Amino acid sequence: MTEPGELRPGPKPDLDLSLVRAELPSPELGRFLYSAVGGDWYWTDRLQWTFQQWLDRLSSPAVETWVAYVGGTPAGYFELDLDARGDCEIAYFGLLPAFIGKGIGSWLLTKAIERGWERGAKRVWVHTCSLDGPSALANYQARGLRVFNEETVAQELTETPIGPWPEAR
Repeated sequence: MTEPGELRPGPKPDLDLSLVRAELPSPELGRFLYSAVGGDWYWTDRLQWTFQQWLDRLSSPAVETWVAYVGGTPAGYFELDLDARGDCEIAYFGLLPAFIGKGIGSWLLTKAIERGWERGAKRVWVHTCSLDGPSALANYQARGLRVFNEETVAQELTETPIGPWPEAR
């Protein structure tokens, strides 16, 4: 998305919903959100990160983490990364499994895109892939994001995703 006016906002669902920025770098929170949201979608890149790697990432002034809560319970999050050129990547975005299908995703993505523009971005963008949730690409496009590039990459996967924690299945 290259202009704020391209955003097509998603409605806020009728839930006890709030959005809070995690202002203090917390590797524990970052890893929890990453594994809880990404466990069903083969998010594995950061699972082997050390505490220090998490701390370094989340301490960067370019990075922001925002958490959506329903009734005080974490429901999803997004991580933004604004580079020196003014490109704001929605580096991570998603919902915990119990909150999928409740209308939160379109609202949360709207908030992520709006925050990217608030940060002074010249472009807001996101990577996605065929391993993401079945509604991910449709949500991105419904909010006004458009496909910029496509590539095919082979990746070896386990038979099933690991889930939020190994015993969850």
